[in-house]
Amino acid sequence: MTAKDELRRQAIARRAELHAAQPQAGAELVQRLLEILMPVRGIKIAGYMTLGDELDCGPTLSALHALGAQLSLPVAIAPEHELHFRTWEPGTALEGGLFGTQHPLSSAPLVEPDILLVPLVAFDATGHRLGYGAGFYDRTLAALRGRRDVLAIGLAYDGQEVPVITADESDQRLNAVVTESRVIAFDQ
Repeated sequence: MTAKDELRRQAIARRAELHAAQPQAGAELVQRLLEILMPVRGIKIAGYMTLGDELDCGPTLSALHALGAQLSLPVAIAPEHELHFRTWEPGTALEGGLFGTQHPLSSAPLVEPDILLVPLVAFDATGHRLGYGAGFYDRTLAALRGRRDVLAIGLAYDGQEVPVITADESDQRLNAVVTESRVIAFDQ
């Protein structure tokens, strides 16, 4: 097991503890996120359907939708590929995808988001994130950023911050992390 794998294992266990202790954290960060994004009407924002003990993105997606954002959710097409994004609104039907994910039906239009709300296992003070290790968000952000400016904002519990995440060449930094108590912006 590599040091990164061990950090991931520890961070997943820590996130489970945080989730159990703070189930309302997803609702608590909505106002902070809106303060840094407003106005959102017409902006294409990709969220995610929460898996397990990830910070709940649902309250954020509902608030953004109510304010006129154009929402989408990621679709994992296959391992080693970029994510695609399909339009979605709260209450719209979803279908099962790779790795137990839920995503919009294949009939939903594809879209390229301006802002990605990103789940994570851990983050550090330089904007590096640790995910599950499949590299979907890193590949996707690299491709999108190769075409235009795109913001990546991690949604996390305060307790998911770690001292250092050793970054690989392919790792993409976040522009910010929003937690239940703060907004952390990173120099790019």
